Order: sequence, then C-alpha cells, then structure tokens
Amino acid sequence: MVSEIHLTNFYSIKDDLVLDLKAGNIKTQKSQDLSSNVFDFSDTKLLKSVALYGANASGKSNIIKAIQFCVSMITQSHNHNENVVFNFKPFKFLGAAKKNSSFKIHFANNGVEFEYSFSLNQTEIISEELYYYPNGRKAKIFTRDETLGKEKNKIYSFSSVIKKPMDVAENTSKKTLYISRASQMDRDIAKDIFLFFNESFILGYLGFNSSTIEKLFNENKNKLLTALQIADSDIVDIKIKKEIRPSKNLNADFTKNTASIEDVEKPHLIISSFHKSNPAIAFDFATEESAGTQALFAFMLTILDVVKNNKILLVDEIEMSLHTKIVEYIIEMFNASESAQLIYSTHNTNLLNLDKLRKDQIYFVNKKDNGTTELYSLFDYKDFRDTMDVEKAYLQGRFDAIPYINDSLENLKNLLHEPK
Repeated sequence: MVSEIHLTNFYSIKDDLVLDLKAGNIKTQKSQDLSSNVFDFSDTKLLKSVALYGANASGKSNIIKAIQFCVSMITQSHNHNENVVFNFKPFKFLGAAKKNSSFKIHFANNGVEFEYSFSLNQTEIISEELYYYPNGRKAKIFTRDETLGKEKNKIYSFSSVIKKPMDVAENTSKKTLYISRASQMDRDIAKDIFLFFNESFILGYLGFNSSTIEKLFNENKNKLLTALQIADSDIVDIKIKKEIRPSKNLNADFTKNTASIEDVEKPHLIISSFHKSNPAIAFDFATEESAGTQALFAFMLTILDVVKNNKILLVDEIEMSLHTKIVEYIIEMFNASESAQLIYSTHNTNLLNLDKLRKDQIYFVNKKDNGTTELYSLFDYKDFRDTMDVEKAYLQGRFDAIPYINDSLENLKNLLHEPK
C-alpha cells in the first residue's frame, strides 16, 4: 500500500507536490456510507482510490508520468551505463532547470512501513535515503549523499539492516540507485522493496499485445468473462492460443554502417471471442472486436490481477475508449477490494458524485500563472458540504482546474472568418 507521494521539479511540477492517500477525518453520514472506499493499515485509514481532475495541460499527466519515471528508476537503474541521460525534464522556468528533482514515497510492504526518497538531476543521482518503522518508530536503513565527496564511506551511512552494505556501495555508480543495485546483489530487504515496486506498483493498463496477457488470462478466465458480462458485454467465451509465424527481423551494425533483414519465426498470440447470439462462431479479437472491447479486455485483466493481489494501479485518462458506466464499475471493483489502490486522472465529470466518492478522494490539478502545477483536494474546501453538487460546482469554476474558454459568438466569427 501507498500512503503518500512527494514530487519536486518534474515537468510542470516545480515545488513540492504531495499526493496524500491517507483518509481525512470526515464524520458525515455520507462518509460512513462510503466506508468501503477506505481500508485500515496500522492506526491509519487509507483511500482505495484517488481521482485527478484538471484542465488540459494543467499537469495531470505530468503527475502520472513523474511517478512512473521514479518507480522505473527503482526497477531499472541497475541496468544504466555511464552515458545514460535520465528520461525526464525538470521545470524549465524560474531557475528550476538547474536544480535537483526529488521523489519521496511512504509505503508498506509485508506489513512494514517504509519511507524512501532520492534526488537527481538529468545525469546523476544526488542523494538517496531509506527508513523504516519496525516498531512504530522511524529507523534508518541507509542514507546517501553524493555531495560529501568521492569516498564511498563518506557518501554512505548504514545501519545494520543490509549485509555487507559497502560491497554494494562500491558497485553503485552515480547513474544507479543503491536500492536497485542492492536488489541485484541479492540483499534481502532491497529485494523485497524492488519486488514491491516491480510487481505491486503497476504503472498502467496492460497493452493488448503484452507478454503477460496469456498468463493473466489463464489465471483469471472465468472472472474475466463474468466481469465482461457485468459490463454488459455479450461475449460468452474467449480462447487464446500461440502460433509460430514468420516475421522480419532487422539486424543493424552501426560500426560498419550495414543492415540486413532476416526471416525469423516468432510466437504470435491468437485471441478468439465467441458471442451469445451464436457461440459456435469465432471472432478474431484483434480485427473484429471494437477498440472499446479490446481496451476493456486488457483493462479487466489488469484490474483483476491488481484487485485480487491488493496492488497499486496508476492510470492516466481512465475513461479512454470506455463508457462512463464502465469506469464507475472499475472504480467500484477497487472499493470492493481488501486494500487495492487506484490513482487515476480523468476529465469525466459524471464521476464527480459524492454519493460514490469521498471528498478526500477528489483532487484538482491547476496550472498557475507562472506555469507551475499545483495539486489540492476537495477535502481542503471545508465550507463545501458533501450534500452539495460537486460536478456543478467544478464546472462553474469554484475549484479552478478547468479551462476558461471565451467562446462568444463574436470571437468564433473572428476565428472562422479571417478579415479580407
């Protein structure tokens, strides 16, 4: 589970931006009716889902993208070589381009709470820290500060949690996070944390051609068919098989400026669907089903895995190719879970319903006049009662985070009819 994420100096995010998944102290009847939207961890109640609302270019996708980048650093930085440039951009204005970017996350794994953070610029890791709460009190596992010199014993400080920690430090370059290298070198607590981010922090829906589609389908076929039918699909069966098909493979040698194309045989996934009106006739899923049905298939496989195993799912524009009712259904699946979590951005204002979402589950993303992204919750508006119409208030601009469009008839005429 995740309780808090901090982002600083990523894309349009300049100052410390906090996405807080801890439930607010709401004691209204509606919050009691939505008790399934939260779960308990230790002495804290945590939210099962949070929504990000905002105008186009406000920074919703940048928040998702920044989190995706930071998690990918944890899972992939041990593969970096010395010429790697990290795949993000700092905020470009107000002098921030020359400052470090930072990420901090509070999470729990196997019942133990951790606080992990790192800072970096586009070419180097600058600092890194890992703390945990083994007995309810914060304790250090390690700290790293590359500004303290070149000697590893000055840069790093360790407790006794990780075995032979300096062996890992000696093999950790400025391109690599220590936690990533320590996992690769078989250090227990580092492996646990790596697996949490690699297997439990899901950075988006599966692609239709994902290599894990077959595995998840075999594990969840019956639940998938039931979920599709609840979503008003008339598909009654799906079958998947692999075929070996010829393909073209490009071989390039840039040192000799040569390239060749060779014929190879690769496994290809064949998905067939069968419908209620005639279950004997197979449809080719890739060419004969709609984009919405294909999306729902991949989405549901992802969600069933996330919900069943209490993982965290990060989704940008959750409504893509899906009807509003289907999106509501997906969110309700998380509410029915034990402790799965969903962080999603959306433009779908029909979901702004305080009969289904708590005030602290609704976040607004706003672009300020200086170009920076700010994030705040409906829970911050203490005078907004949960008996009010939040969709109407949002569209009227009460919370900002909407586009202000001057679409007067005169402006539209001037736009469409250039002066002669």
